[in-house]
Amino acid sequence: MAARRYDPDRRQRIIEAALRIVEQRGIAALSHRSVAAEADVPLGSTTYHFASLDDLLVAALEQVTCLPLAGIESWAAELAAGEMPFVEALTDVLAEYAEGGHGRIRLEYELYLAALTKPALQPVAAAWMDDFAQVLGRHTPDEHTARVLVALVDGLLLQFLLTDRQFDRDQVRSALLRVLG
Repeated sequence: MAARRYDPDRRQRIIEAALRIVEQRGIAALSHRSVAAEADVPLGSTTYHFASLDDLLVAALEQVTCLPLAGIESWAAELAAGEMPFVEALTDVLAEYAEGGHGRIRLEYELYLAALTKPALQPVAAAWMDDFAQVLGRHTPDEHTARVLVALVDGLLLQFLLTDRQFDRDQVRSALLRVLG
């Protein structure tokens, strides 16, 4: 019998493979078998690390939401230092995000919207919205305004994702200003 190979990065490779599949082909294409093939690991490794696809989707959503949140926290630190007006900074963040292309945005919204039908994902998606609103709330008059901004950002990104239009900084800035008064 062959000795087991020590592979401390296998779990992460499985998550990254799942993210690539969802980004390229959507959640419907996700299976333990497709992830194992994409990650180049034995099928048993996917079920060892993730008993169900929902467990894998939770790990993927946690990873996907942690990266933008780190960026937003960094951006929030810049705002606190007063380097740039709030609306300009938020517009810059959204422009940078949109420059990454539709693939990354589609991936995040595939996972985000899957929470509608997969209860295991709902706490992760809700935590993301709460964290985002908390960061925005540091720069808005109240929590309600911050939550309206979260909804606006979601709507703007979905429109960007669903259309062939280019990201329009002036239009985004104008929409943000309307919410903020």
